[in-house]
Amino acid sequence: MGVLKRLSGKDDTMRRIFQNSIALMVVVIVMFLIIPLPETILDILIIANISISIVILMVTMTISEALEFSIFPSLLLITTLFRLGLNVSTTRAILGFEGGASGAPGTPVIQTFGQLITQGNIVLGIIIFFIIVLVQFIVITKGAERVAEVAARFTLDAMPGKQMAIDADLSSGLINEQQARERRGKIQREADFYGAMDGATKIVKGDATMSLIITAINLIGGIIIGSLNGVGDLGTVAQTYSIATIGDGLVSQLPALMISTATGMIVTRSVSDGSLNSDVIQQFAAQPRAILTAGAVLIILGLIPGTPHAPLLVVGVALAVLGYLMSGRIERQEAAELAQPEEPVQADLAAVPSETDYYKDINNVYGLLSVDPIEMEFGYSLIPLVDESSGGKLISRIVIFRRQYAQDMGFVIPSIRLHDSSALGTNQYVVKIKGEEVARGEILVDYYLALEPTSPGGEIDGIETIEPAYGIPSRWILPENKEMAEIYGYTVIDPLSVMQTHLSEVVRRHAYELLGRAEVIQLVENLKKSAPELVEEAIPNMLSYANLERILKNLLKEGVPIRDLATILETTVDSLMTTKDLDMVTENIRVALNRTITRRFCEHGQLRVVTLDAEVEKRVISSLSKNEQGIYLAMGPDLMQTIVNQLAEYLKKFNDLSQTPIVLTSQVIRIYLSRMLSQFYPSVYVLSFNEITSDVQIQSLGNISLDAAPSRPERRAAAV
Repeated sequence: MGVLKRLSGKDDTMRRIFQNSIALMVVVIVMFLIIPLPETILDILIIANISISIVILMVTMTISEALEFSIFPSLLLITTLFRLGLNVSTTRAILGFEGGASGAPGTPVIQTFGQLITQGNIVLGIIIFFIIVLVQFIVITKGAERVAEVAARFTLDAMPGKQMAIDADLSSGLINEQQARERRGKIQREADFYGAMDGATKIVKGDATMSLIITAINLIGGIIIGSLNGVGDLGTVAQTYSIATIGDGLVSQLPALMISTATGMIVTRSVSDGSLNSDVIQQFAAQPRAILTAGAVLIILGLIPGTPHAPLLVVGVALAVLGYLMSGRIERQEAAELAQPEEPVQADLAAVPSETDYYKDINNVYGLLSVDPIEMEFGYSLIPLVDESSGGKLISRIVIFRRQYAQDMGFVIPSIRLHDSSALGTNQYVVKIKGEEVARGEILVDYYLALEPTSPGGEIDGIETIEPAYGIPSRWILPENKEMAEIYGYTVIDPLSVMQTHLSEVVRRHAYELLGRAEVIQLVENLKKSAPELVEEAIPNMLSYANLERILKNLLKEGVPIRDLATILETTVDSLMTTKDLDMVTENIRVALNRTITRRFCEHGQLRVVTLDAEVEKRVISSLSKNEQGIYLAMGPDLMQTIVNQLAEYLKKFNDLSQTPIVLTSQVIRIYLSRMLSQFYPSVYVLSFNEITSDVQIQSLGNISLDAAPSRPERRAAAV
């Protein structure tokens, strides 16, 4: 029994050593820099270095995608450190040679490689060696570095679009949550891999530079040491140490060259179903005409007098025969495909159920009831703006907008489904909220939209239109007129920005409709991570999810951020102790969020507003009535006409100043006045004095009074 325990303990020890073998190897490599190694061990390590580089090169040629060899950046660092450690050890062996009967400087492997490349001609050997080094340094290493840098940048730039595509597939039901997580993980790994490769290529470049320096040190230092130690005359010393230096450089540069080639190969490797070998054979075999043409050209050149006939004819005939065989093979495959019976195809078609049979299953009918929260349909001409394969950047713009809106408002916009529609015009697009159209626009892809200024410096030819997001008079102009339009004071916008801005404004305007029970629960669960006691106190003891949803919708509808959910819950709990009216609770929350509201609407410490005359406020207060549902505003038509018409005049001032229209009033009537004005001017915000911090300078652009003659108000559905 004791013997078995000892054997088991030894197995566990060996297993732990094996599991940490790479870490131990790195420590041993570092020790190479300090501890001298015997010649036999040094030769074994040199051969091992060459073998490792061959294995790495073969692995990069057999993988189908870069992530299959994701350890390559770290492995590149380890192999480079290993090679540099061997360089230090071989330098010590070369420069430590004292002459006499001890043989030659370096190790037997170094001497063998040195003799192999020099062949008795030192000058030729040095030239060939430096050619190998320069090929690696200038061609392979520099090219791999640039490719890795570009691949890393493109991969990072494409991440938002790929994430958006995954969200779109998930929302449409093409993939499940597990598949979405796997795809997101793969995208993150790709970004990490190419980012690491961008840095790893700098290591390869530094290794090539260091190899040149070490070679020069070995040659110059060897000649100096050999002359001082009396190895021989200057010519003998130079020849002796040149062979050793070239051999040392070669056994170091051969693995470095293969590793550099592997680096360039892995960063240029595109995703495919097979290895590099199979892809090359398959793709060349698919083009027999090119091979036949090349063979024919070589045969013609071989028949011209004065050319090397034998090599040209041999290679040309070989290519012609190879191309002919490949062409015959492809023709036989095509004939076999055409000769196949169509029964399997018919069987497959018969296996697909008809529409009537499909909807016989009631579960399939339920699939028709799903409604996308946000949906955007567009005509055929607008596809290039959306399709990433065609260079479209709408998806990436949407990702940026979702992130920015979440930071500003504290609410994550759900996935937006994008698809083309044959029912629309080629240049039209439609935005739908929960299956219903809420906005429509039309853009010209090959034009620019020029927003007309108040006083343009000149006239620009173009197609007159209205900017879809804000209703500003504009015109579509040709690209060649863009610079002139900017000189005249026009604001020029590209078509993609026009569509993206319109979509963003529509989403902002209807964000409160997108906030459902599931989103509220998710927000609360996120808050529970940082304030579990607050959530436990508030929900569900004092506040239900339904009431919280109503409060948050009220805030979002009037442009108040809900990011500070902790303050919202705390204020709600305190307010519910004195009142059950959710409107009053909402008003108390707005007061608690006064810094947020002030930051949202204040610019440069100033807040430009329109105020209400004291008599007007009294009339509005006297118009408040109460029933079983709560308090409501029963304003007379004359007073309503006065307020609406005077406000319309002040809105022109806000437009001239490019300011958000704000009406400032008392807290008592704020919510009721806001609901009334939103029917006529949805872009107008109504704030109370309690919602403005004391450090803000309030500038009044006007005062609504009872003096103006009333006229009939007009309902407006667009932003003013």
